[in-house]
Formats: sequence, structure tokens, C-alpha cells
Amino acid sequence: MKSVIFDMDGVLFDTERLCLESWLAVSKRQGIEDMAEFFPKCIGRNGPDTRALVLEHYGADFPYEEFCKEASVQFHRLVEQNGLPLKRGVHEILNFLKQENWAVGLASSTAYKSVTAHLEQAGLRDFFSVIVTGDMVEHSKPQPDIYLMACDRLGKQPDRCYAIEDSPNGIRAAYRAGMKPIMVPDLVAPDAEMEEICHKIFLNLKEVRDYFAL
Repeated sequence: MKSVIFDMDGVLFDTERLCLESWLAVSKRQGIEDMAEFFPKCIGRNGPDTRALVLEHYGADFPYEEFCKEASVQFHRLVEQNGLPLKRGVHEILNFLKQENWAVGLASSTAYKSVTAHLEQAGLRDFFSVIVTGDMVEHSKPQPDIYLMACDRLGKQPDRCYAIEDSPNGIRAAYRAGMKPIMVPDLVAPDAEMEEICHKIFLNLKEVRDYFAL
């Protein structure tokens, strides 16, 4: 089985942390409480699903578009100041998969334009033969749609394909798609549910690379 599909934010890039910092900064300016506790529920979801979740939690009058626009400005300011941070082991695992002729795809709930911009900025675009993003499906993670589409475009059966994820929503999506989910935790630590449905849990991508090399 030499097929794998990666999540992007929190797996390849340390961008979920930047997103959290941005949301917290805007929340503080706008006097919004409990964002630190609420934010993890949004990890792995696409724009429409995140919007629905935010409005359900904070009320229908929450200025979601204005909030996201301000948070996006804050996010890009952080990237401009500090660069796009790679997670540990990214180059090691991607180069290994290329050398060993694995089929490699990407399934990210982020919009296509942002995904490809990040990959190209980091010089990683050519490692992925298939890219499926949150604006290509009606419902993203934890629903399995995005992974089912990615497997189909990769030409692989889900049960013959690994998924590498950092978030519970992503792991649930991969599991429901019938894949073999590998968790590399980022902002949310694995709980009993994750330990039950994950194929494996590793600390970083270097450990995943070593596992694939066995």
C-alpha cells in the first residue's frame, strides 16, 4: 500500500497556530469571549461549515464576514513577518515518498487559491499529484466527502490509502471514508476516540516517514 493523502494546515504548515493567534487577536479587540475554547471545533472545516458553526455558537447576528476579513489581515501580517512555518519532517517525508514512487495527494479544507499559494511559496506543489480543497465539496471534514474525492482522483481505493491528519475532525473524515488515518497532533491532543479510530499516532512527520520505510 503506497498511497497517502495529506492534510495541509497543522500537518505540513504550522498555520493553525497562526490562525488561532489571529482569531484571538481579533476576538480581543472585539470583546468576544471563549474563542480559545471554541476555535478547536473549527479546525479541519471548510468556510461554509465554519460559518454555520460560528453563527450557531455566537448567534445569527455575529459579523462573521467582517471577523474573518480582519483575522485574515492579521494572519497574513504574521506570515509576512515570520514566513510560512513548516512542520518538522516535511521535506524528509515528501522526498522519501517521491523516491519510493508513492501516490501522494492533498485534501485540505482551506480554499484552493490559498492552498496552492502556500504550497508554491514553500516549493512543495510538485510533490502532490492530486489536490482537493474545501471549496470543491459541499461539506468538508468531519464528513468524508473531501477524502473520497481525493482517493477517487488519485485512483486509489480508500482502504488502500493512508491519510495524515492533525485534527479530530480530519481523523473522523478519513475514518468515515474508510482510509487508514494517521494522526500527528498539533493544537488538539488525541483522546480516547482518536486512539480508537486512528491507525497510528506519531509525534511528527519524521516518525511517519520512518514507519513508511519499514
